[in-house]
Amino acid sequence: MPEVIPLGMDKSPYPDRILPKLGHEKDLADRTLTKLYNQRPAWLDAAHKALDAAVAQAYGWSDYTADMPDEEILKRLLALNLARSA
Repeated sequence: MPEVIPLGMDKSPYPDRILPKLGHEKDLADRTLTKLYNQRPAWLDAAHKALDAAVAQAYGWSDYTADMPDEEILKRLLALNLARSA
């Protein structure tokens, strides 16, 4: 089904909506981002790890590893934020 066209545009920048075939409404309703993240397929986990490593490299954290504690990451991000806001 065609997506809505935002005001001021002549066509929609969004992909068409997927509508379920009759009798398969529940199947489509079960395809949510929450369920995908809860299942955490290997390809999604690998994509997150690659993104985390790229962001750490962009911040100049040459000692970053995937098992770095969240507390350390948050401490570094706070220090970076405070330095940039000063």
